[in-house]
Amino acid sequence: MKKILFILILILLNTANSVCAEEVELTFDENFQKQTLNIRTSFNDNKIAINETDIENVTPAHPLETSSPTSTHSKFFNGISQSAHNLYNLKIDNTDAPSALFKEQLTKHFDKGPIESFHTWGVIQSNFDTTIPESGDGNTRFNVGLINVLFDAQTREGKDNFRLMLDVTHQHNRPFMQQFVQDAYYETKRIPHHSILFGNSRPGVGYEGAQSPYTLPFVNRSQISRNLANVRKVGLRVRGDYSFIDYDFGGYSSDTFFSEFMPGVEFDGWVNLKPLAKTNSKYGKLTTGGGIVAGNRNSTDYFVGGAYVGYTYKKFWTRMEYAISDGSNGGSGLTNKKRQGWYVTLGYHITKKLEILARYDEFDPDRTISGNNQREYTAGINYYIKGQALKLILNYIYCQNEARPDSHRILVGTQIAL
Repeated sequence: MKKILFILILILLNTANSVCAEEVELTFDENFQKQTLNIRTSFNDNKIAINETDIENVTPAHPLETSSPTSTHSKFFNGISQSAHNLYNLKIDNTDAPSALFKEQLTKHFDKGPIESFHTWGVIQSNFDTTIPESGDGNTRFNVGLINVLFDAQTREGKDNFRLMLDVTHQHNRPFMQQFVQDAYYETKRIPHHSILFGNSRPGVGYEGAQSPYTLPFVNRSQISRNLANVRKVGLRVRGDYSFIDYDFGGYSSDTFFSEFMPGVEFDGWVNLKPLAKTNSKYGKLTTGGGIVAGNRNSTDYFVGGAYVGYTYKKFWTRMEYAISDGSNGGSGLTNKKRQGWYVTLGYHITKKLEILARYDEFDPDRTISGNNQREYTAGINYYIKGQALKLILNYIYCQNEARPDSHRILVGTQIAL
């Protein structure tokens, strides 16, 4: 308040047209203790000199009224300005792992107790999808891909983690509450090179099928991933990570998305080999892997096998994956159909922020029927404004179907992780 008074006084005095001297007496009463502030101003060549007397003695009569609405608003807007400044200067270069814009601000650290930190964050994915069939009318629609709210806790030694992930995205293919709780697990890393996880999680079915949705290169997963994988199940899993090998083995209920209680059991196993692990990336990074899914649900047996090769060299990377099934219990539901498919993806980082992509993706939804293959040719551009925490996505897909008319799709999407 005092600064505002001084500013008003200076504005008034600076409008004087002649050199003069004035004595201004300001008396504070009512809410303030009676104090007299004498300000003597003198003008010399349009310059102002202020002599302040007893300004320190002007104190509020009521201690509870020390902060004015103006100062409160200033702190609020200063806080917004500082947050915007910090966000603008935030640097996230890694695009291989999930990241969040406000991780530091939304993480609570505890000085005492078993919990060292608690992080609350969220992810929103959305896109405009324009479909243009080669016969008939096209359409454009806005899709909310996902809205996730996550709660991550870590113990003081850093050896135990807890995660709860809620999905509030509107779904058409299942009741809201069945997909509301996605991740809900406890994980311990007390055994060197290993983690043991119990609860509801995404099983390690295939490479891309087990990949986090927050690091996918395209808006959509490949056809084998979204049909044969991309589900969550309750179970116990053990993951190992060594220099030349990592693996993921788990036993689960064959139920998906809490729709039934223990309709059967399922085993998932996947192993990756990393032969160039000790070359310090001189020759790039090579990963080869494979695994199986075998289970039973309501008297229906299913089996899925897969193989994977991935290679990264400096700014270039590629992934190839194949899967074949005799029945499956993945994202498209329980089926006894015999399916197979494969894809190959190429990617290149023009800069740290700009990436171009291409993918060929083929899927046979039923190997007992001929002439029903589905092929997708995808070209994409990713612009990582703040790593995976804030990115823009552009995908063009040519959908070639042997059993129905071909079509073209253009997807313009965003991902925001707070």
